[in-house]
Amino acid sequence: MTLLGVLGLLTLFLLLALRMPVALSMLAVGFVGTVVANANKFIDVGMASEQAWARGWKIAYSNLAGETFEAASNFNLLVIPMFVLMGNLAGVSGMSNDLFRAAYRWMGHLRGGLASATIAACAGFAALSGSSLASAVTMGRVALPEMKRYKYADGLATGSVAAGGTLGFLIPPSGGMIIYAVLTEQSIGRLFMAGVFPGIILTLLFIAAILIVVTLKPEKGPRGDRSDYAARMQSLWHAMPILAVVLITIGGMYTGFFTPVEASSVGAFLTFVVAALRRSLSLVSIRTVILQTMNATATVFLIIIGAFVFIPFMSLTELPAQVVTLLTSMPIGDLGVLVVIIVTYMFLGMFLEGIAMLVLTIPVVIPIAIALDWDLIWFGIIVVIVLEMGMISPPVGINVFIVKSIAPDVPMGQIFRGIWPFWLAMAVMVILLVIFPQIALYLPQKLVGN
Repeated sequence: MTLLGVLGLLTLFLLLALRMPVALSMLAVGFVGTVVANANKFIDVGMASEQAWARGWKIAYSNLAGETFEAASNFNLLVIPMFVLMGNLAGVSGMSNDLFRAAYRWMGHLRGGLASATIAACAGFAALSGSSLASAVTMGRVALPEMKRYKYADGLATGSVAAGGTLGFLIPPSGGMIIYAVLTEQSIGRLFMAGVFPGIILTLLFIAAILIVVTLKPEKGPRGDRSDYAARMQSLWHAMPILAVVLITIGGMYTGFFTPVEASSVGAFLTFVVAALRRSLSLVSIRTVILQTMNATATVFLIIIGAFVFIPFMSLTELPAQVVTLLTSMPIGDLGVLVVIIVTYMFLGMFLEGIAMLVLTIPVVIPIAIALDWDLIWFGIIVVIVLEMGMISPPVGINVFIVKSIAPDVPMGQIFRGIWPFWLAMAVMVILLVIFPQIALYLPQKLVGN
C-alpha cells in the first residue's frame, strides 16, 4: 500500500509537470488510486478479482459523490465567495488607489518611501481581498508607474510589489488560511486572528528591508515629494471607508459579535455600499465583479473537492503514517523535524504554486504535527508564511510572473534579485514564530465565540 501511495504522488507530480490543473490532477489520482487501493485490499482478504475491482469502483464513485457534496454544502466555505466579492468590489471602486495615495502622502518623502508605501497599501488591500494575486496586480498597476516616475531601481520597485502581494496570503481574510482550516478542521476565525500580529510584523519587516536596501544604496530609492499636513489628513479621510470596513469585519470576529461567515457577508455588503456611494458601479463593472467572483470561487471549490478525494486515498495507502514514523524516530528533535518540513516547503515552492503545495502536503505534514503535539493554529501560520516565500522564489514564483506581466520591460532576473531582501524578512518572521509562538497564539486564545 505504501508503494501505491508513492506511485500516486509521483503520478500527481507528473500531471502537474504536464500543466494539468491542480484540482483535476488530485481528482484523477485520488479517484483511480481509491479504486486500486480498495480492490487490492479486497483481493488480499480472499475476494475474487472481478468482484474486488467492481467493489473498488463502487467505493470510489461513492467517495467522489460524497466528498463533492460535503465540500459544496459546507456552510463555513461561504466565506470564500463573500471575501472574494469584497476584494473585487474594493478593486473596481478605486479603494486601492485611495490606500496607496494615503500611504504615499505619509511615507513618500522618505528615502525608499514609495516602496514602503506600496507595502503598506498591499497590507491594507490584503485585509479586503484575502488574495495574494489580487493584491500584487492591483497595487502593481498603481505603484509601479509612480516608482518608475521617481526613477526607483527596477529590482526594488518590482520586488516590493511582488513581496507586498504575498501579504494577501497571510493577513485575514486569507484564502490560504481558509483552505488550511477546512482541510485540517480548524476554526477559520481563530486562524484569521492568528494571522493579525504576524501580518503586521511581516509588513514592518518588509519596510525595514527597504530601509536597509536604500541605506546601503541610496540611489535605489530616491525621495518623493513631501506632502503637507492638510494633504495627509485628506488622503487619510478618503481611505477611512476602507479602514472602517476592515475594522468592523475583523473587530466583529475578535469580539465574537460576528462569526467568520457573518463577517464576510457584512464586509461584502459594506464594501458594496461604499462602492455604490462613490458611484463607481456600472452594469459593466458589476458584471465583471460577479464573473470574477464566480470564477475564483469555482476554482477554489474545485481544488477543495480534489483535496477531499485525494486525502482519503493517501490515508488508505498509509504513506502519511509511514512518514510520521520515519521523522519522529529520527534523533533530530521537534525543532529538527520542523526545519525539515520548512526546507521541504521551500524546495517545493521553487516548482509549485502556493495553494497546490498546501493541498498536496497537508495529508503528510498534519499527521506529523499532531504526533509531535504542535498547535495546529501556530503551525498553520508558519506553513502560510513559508508558502508566501514560495510565491516569490525562483524559478516559478507566481507573484514574480504577475509583476512581470505588469512591468514587461523589466528582465525576470532583475525582479528575482529584487525579492531577496523580502524573502529574508519572511525567514526572520518564521524564526520569530518558532521562538515566540505567542505572536500567533495570543489573539486566538482571547477569541470569543468561535
